Amino acid sequence: MILDYLDGSAPADHEADLCVIGAGPAGIAIARAFLGTRIRVCLVESGGLAGEDRSQALCEGTAHGGAPFDMAHSRMRVFGGSCTLWGGGCIPLADSDMAPREWVPDSGWPLRYADLEPWYAKAREFCRIDEAHGFGPGQFDGPPPRQPLDLDPEALVNLLFARSPILFGEAYRDEMRAAPNITVLLHANLMELEANAAATAVVRARIGSLTGRRGHIRARHFVLAAGGIENARILLLSDGVAPCGLGNDRDLVGRYFMDHPRGTLGNVASRTPDRLTRPYERTIGKVRAPIAPEIGMATAAQRRHQVLNGRVHPFAVEGAVPQGIRALRNVRAALRPPSRDEATLLEARLSAAMQNGPAAAAVAVQPNLAISAMHLGLHIGDVIRAVAQKVADKPTVRSERVELVGFFEQAPNRDSRVTLGHARDALGLRRVNIDWRLTELDRYTYRTLASLAGKPLADACGGTFEASPWAVDESATPEVFGTAHHMGTTRMSTDPSTGVVDADGTVHGMHNLHVAGSSVFPTSGWAFPTFTIVALSLRLADHLRVLLAACEGSGIT
Repeated sequence: MILDYLDGSAPADHEADLCVIGAGPAGIAIARAFLGTRIRVCLVESGGLAGEDRSQALCEGTAHGGAPFDMAHSRMRVFGGSCTLWGGGCIPLADSDMAPREWVPDSGWPLRYADLEPWYAKAREFCRIDEAHGFGPGQFDGPPPRQPLDLDPEALVNLLFARSPILFGEAYRDEMRAAPNITVLLHANLMELEANAAATAVVRARIGSLTGRRGHIRARHFVLAAGGIENARILLLSDGVAPCGLGNDRDLVGRYFMDHPRGTLGNVASRTPDRLTRPYERTIGKVRAPIAPEIGMATAAQRRHQVLNGRVHPFAVEGAVPQGIRALRNVRAALRPPSRDEATLLEARLSAAMQNGPAAAAVAVQPNLAISAMHLGLHIGDVIRAVAQKVADKPTVRSERVELVGFFEQAPNRDSRVTLGHARDALGLRRVNIDWRLTELDRYTYRTLASLAGKPLADACGGTFEASPWAVDESATPEVFGTAHHMGTTRMSTDPSTGVVDADGTVHGMHNLHVAGSSVFPTSGWAFPTFTIVALSLRLADHLRVLLAACEGSGIT
């Protein structure tokens, strides 16, 4: 069932076998794994079924460091989590992403691809990716909708990713509502995990609403699945018994914060730019391709140059738009009713910020329908020619240039971290401070990928490459932004001195507290993280099933 904690008729206190904090892909995957079982699950979500400014304001905080970072607009409090705004990209990690690399400090997972392969198969089902699309280490199987470029395999490789067609909150909401053993609490904010005197187990979770309502959840096991920033924040806030926060005996909670930095490596000028961009378009016509290629740095090149992983995507930048096409676009925009819905406007702002960096503008002014229709009639020939181009699978507007955007793995860095600031939110909880730091290895990786990719990709379309100054100048400040892939703050390790959780996601020294999501990633590769998040969450759910069965058999309550 789904209950709203703002509703005074809903109970203030709850009891469950398993309490999961956060109803994003990780939390929903874990809760759903117990559908129809005897295990009582309480799934706690800070937001509602749609985005709300008041809940979203709880994400605000402060940031400083070597790159701009906007935590308020790079995550979302809503049932379904930040993946309410995702593009659906799914790809597994490879062993080269997970194994220790001698040139990458603090690299290496306690798991390998083979350990996750069966859970990747289950994640494919959860993400509703067609089983016809097989997968292996670091990629899915094709064929892609268009033939990608023939690349030098010692430098660059084409890697295929799959597209999930769903938003998790929409896809699994009805199942959660109908499940008798699952209680979803909306607008319920975790305020603290209260531990026993030895800080070896969580006794109960203290929750509250923005209206001042307070209560507790008692459970046998607890899972933090609130995202790469909030998981660390919750552990640090839970300092009633452990002064430094739960799981933080060695000052590791919140450290090693990573994102996938992105930035424009340079531009390609060409008379035939579509030769470069068309093979890597993710939408064919108006249909999202179920499989699409990305240009990744070859493993051999990473080892040869001793750099991090990365990929580069060629984006077509339109030249002059014919007047008829511009008028047609304006007519379509004018026919769409202007939205005054809070959730829609919030999602538009967050999407703009995640695509364009912290200074992103909001939504454009709606065009005038009558004027746009008049212009369309005057320039209908442009539209007719565009239709012919589309039939021939050619772009309707000529590209002016190609922008090569790099997306990078970030080196694990102990000094890149999430801490608690002094300011407090509407619940009275200390807000987050993020110090996002890049290393010389990060910067060296940017320059290396620009060197490896720029000229070969320009040659592929008979063009010339002009690198962005920051991508070639060692002394220049990197012009990069995050991609809202928050990772590493509760990293996984078999050794408590180097990680917060073990290989099963259990917090070291605490038998009933577990963490799900990308905060457990020791390294990230370049891969979109959601597919691995779901695989690890399903793996954790299976581990929890064993632990809860043992509790039941022993009579532990």
